[in-house]
Amino acid sequence: MTSIAYLGPAGTFTEQAARAFDLPDPQYVPVDSPAAALDAVRTGTADRAVVAIENSVDGAVTSTSDALVAPGVRILGETELGIAFAIMTRRGFLLADATTLSTHPVAHTQVSSWVGEHLPGVQFVPATSNAAAARMVADGEADVAAAPERAADLFDLEVHARGVADMDTARTRFVLVGPEDAPLPARTGRDRTSLVFQTPNQPGTLVAMLQEFASRGVDMSRIESRPTRTVANTYNFFVELVGHIEDAEVAEAVAAVEQRATWSRFLGAWPRC
Repeated sequence: MTSIAYLGPAGTFTEQAARAFDLPDPQYVPVDSPAAALDAVRTGTADRAVVAIENSVDGAVTSTSDALVAPGVRILGETELGIAFAIMTRRGFLLADATTLSTHPVAHTQVSSWVGEHLPGVQFVPATSNAAAARMVADGEADVAAAPERAADLFDLEVHARGVADMDTARTRFVLVGPEDAPLPARTGRDRTSLVFQTPNQPGTLVAMLQEFASRGVDMSRIESRPTRTVANTYNFFVELVGHIEDAEVAEAVAAVEQRATWSRFLGAWPRC
């Protein structure tokens, strides 16, 4: 049995992503946040976690990035889902009577134009996940939810619209995370490598560190900065590279950055989807 922690309840896009990894004899364990999913792996209460890491509309999922800083976990794989929502209510409820709409805040930005056109004036009620929004509607805590259509089946809701997304290209990338001592996936020739680091507080240090990648021809596919939350005006820099840590040029660049950094942590290497 493979226990897999994910942002719940059942019916979220994260659950859909977790099922896409097709792990052996899976047992899906819903939790309240990406941080809780990663902590479940750190403490051994789950074998794996699946968390959203990047959305094509809103960028990095910062709650996941912040939770990846602590040791004890390693990224082992990824999958990507096209994101569109169903608009759902309790059975027999008329959309014209709606005064509140609930969904995850990231989802809200992805349906805001549709909502403005079809549900003008409704109050947004944020939910911890899209499926949690569906549960709020079922419990009478909101009138309308924007959620994956499966959530309507799970909570016995009526679907009024399907495939709702302000941008047809909206996609979210999810990563599979295991314990830090899990074996790295084998090099495929189509891989990513990720690390997080802090720089000395000196002029030009970040440029110099990024030059370690450029000078070796290592393509950087993503960079993100997040406050460390420990010392004012200090930042964690998250970097994703094209290539595997077992590629010589990637390994050399990572080693050079780690040598320059005041702190760093290797986050994993895995096949790109």
